[in-house]
Amino acid sequence: MTAPTAARPPESRFSAWIPVALFLTVAVGGLFYVKWSPYYAKAFVAAQHHTIGASILSGTKAAPPAIGWQAGVDYSITYIKAIWQALVLGLVLGAGIEALLQRATLCRLFSGPRASLRATAFAVPSMMCTCCTAPVAVGLLESGARPAPALVYWLANPVLNPATLVFIGFVLGWQWAALRLVIGLVLVFVVGHAAASRVPPAWRVTRTPRLPSGANELFLLAWARAFIRLAVRLVPEYAVLVFALGMLRAWLFPEMAPAIGHAFWLVPALAAAGTLLVIPTAGEVPIIQVLQHFGLGGAGAAALLVTLPAVSLPSLAMLGRALPLRAIASLAFGTFAFGLLAAIAATALGFS
Repeated sequence: MTAPTAARPPESRFSAWIPVALFLTVAVGGLFYVKWSPYYAKAFVAAQHHTIGASILSGTKAAPPAIGWQAGVDYSITYIKAIWQALVLGLVLGAGIEALLQRATLCRLFSGPRASLRATAFAVPSMMCTCCTAPVAVGLLESGARPAPALVYWLANPVLNPATLVFIGFVLGWQWAALRLVIGLVLVFVVGHAAASRVPPAWRVTRTPRLPSGANELFLLAWARAFIRLAVRLVPEYAVLVFALGMLRAWLFPEMAPAIGHAFWLVPALAAAGTLLVIPTAGEVPIIQVLQHFGLGGAGAAALLVTLPAVSLPSLAMLGRALPLRAIASLAFGTFAFGLLAAIAATALGFS
């Protein structure tokens, strides 16, 4: 006769929630410290002064600095100072997803007909830039989440950032905020799902080792190991690409003047440059403001408004650790195409 299976002790069921509760506490506390509180204060600055600072691209000048090592060093220092806390938080959360959260729960949450809507709902309060949220997207993908909602989450973080929309409204004008919101919503779902369709079903496999059953007492060690693994995989390549883009940004962005600010060729050039360049959260706002001061037209500004925050070469490289190349290419090309669409819309609406 087979002995009846013993019921799981209540203490064991309770202890299984400890890693989840800790993850949620770190997520909420980290976002409050890194994002919510600073952006709340920054919104008053934007409302009062109609600016949120100098352009990371060129400061207050019409052109980026000349190509050279110093340009790369200066850009890297300015960029890292702006995003390092969010990057650490992104790595912590990405590692926590892989080490602490149950795969079955993640698969249920990020699957089904409403998965992309749920992913967007999680992304909007996160408000991370494309690079800082990449470790979280990698954690989701490697923990069994379907590619479509994971990519929607990744894109919605920077594109639908409510704080950035407020900054855009106060600094550039509310018509620009409306354009970003409308084009951005379509971009997030169309590009996210289009790129996900380029991921073959066989690619959706579990790659990250999990804690063995009954090993909840080791969850902090598993979290730390997952953090180190993510950081070693993603950060070195990311830092090199940030330096390279900072060094070469004068090739990507020509010196702005009224003579070229409305040129037809400038729009696709800026859409491509915006797809490649890496910026901090809301960095597109001062970039556009400074370039408009020197003569940038509405079409070029609209292209940058959409492409600069959505993706970047470093963030695509980070996501390339968890997706096939054709999905990464689809993300880049889709962002570029929506930059052109935004330029067409701005021209039709008479934005200047």
